[in-house]
Amino acid sequence: MKFTPLHDRILVRRIEADEKTAGGIIIPDTAKEKPMEGEVIAVGSGARDETGHKVPLDVQAGDFILFGKWSGTEVTIDGEELLIMKESDVMGIVHHTEAAKKAA
Repeated sequence: MKFTPLHDRILVRRIEADEKTAGGIIIPDTAKEKPMEGEVIAVGSGARDETGHKVPLDVQAGDFILFGKWSGTEVTIDGEELLIMKESDVMGIVHHTEAAKKAA
C-alpha cells in the first residue's frame, strides 16, 4: 500500500534503541522506552500560511529526526508500526557523521 500524508504531516518509522547498555547489561523489552528517533518515510505537500500560499516542509523523506515522547499517532501500514505526526512535533534533524555510520 502507498500512503501519502496530507498538508504538514509526515510518516515516520521509529529507530529501535540498542538492547544493551554501554556496560553490557541487556535491557528487557518491558523496561525499554519507545525511541524518540525515527526515519521520515513520507511527507505531505506542506501547510498553507495566512495568505493561502503553500509552505514546503523542512524535513524530507530519508531524514533522521528527533521527536517528543508522546508525539504522533501510531498506525499500522502493511504490518509495520509507524507514526503520523505534524512537522511541528519534530525537534530537529539528526545528521549522522561518517564515524557514527561505520559504527552502526
